[in-house]
Amino acid sequence: MTRFLSSLPLALLVLASAACVPRAVPPAPVAPPPSAAPAPALLPAPAPAADWQDWPWTQGAWRYVRDAAGTRASYGVIGQTPAVELRCDRAARALLLSRPGSDATPFTIRTSARTRSVATQLAAGAVPQIVARFAPDDRLLDAMAFTRGRFTVEQPGSTPLVLPPWAEVGRVIEDCRG
Repeated sequence: MTRFLSSLPLALLVLASAACVPRAVPPAPVAPPPSAAPAPALLPAPAPAADWQDWPWTQGAWRYVRDAAGTRASYGVIGQTPAVELRCDRAARALLLSRPGSDATPFTIRTSARTRSVATQLAAGAVPQIVARFAPDDRLLDAMAFTRGRFTVEQPGSTPLVLPPWAEVGRVIEDCRG
C-alpha cells in the first residue's frame, strides 16, 4: 500500500496536468460554397400610370427650324427620324402634325384643357408619315402650346408620344398665324 500511496501523488499530477490541456475541438463543418444566384426573371415593363399626366416624356427634345417651305418643330432624339413634327405650310395656310407610320387611323391629342380625335392621312416619302392637318386658328393648337406639363399624340397600335409644351411648338403656331 505504501507503494500505492507513494505513486498516488504522481498519478494525481498526471491527471491534473491532463486536465489543463485544452481538449481538441473538431473543426466547424465547412459550409458548401454558395451556388450561383439564379438569373433574374425578365419582368414585364411597368404599366404606365393610370393618369396620362403622370406618364414620362418620350425621349428626345424639340428643335425649331426655319426654311424656304416655312417653319417646323421636330421632336426626337438627335440623329434619328423625329418622333413627331409640327410644320407650318405657309402656302397652304395650314399646320401639319406628323409622325412616322403607315396606318392612317386618327390621332387622339390630349392636353390639360382639351382632348380631341383628329383625322389623318398618309404622306409618301423616304419615311412614310401619318399627317393631321389643322387650320392656323384651331384652338387645339393653343391647348398644345399652353398645356400644363405635357400633351400626348396617341394612335391605336402605336406607342403614345408624351411631349413637353416647349416654346418651339408655340413659335411654329404663331409663325403660321402671322
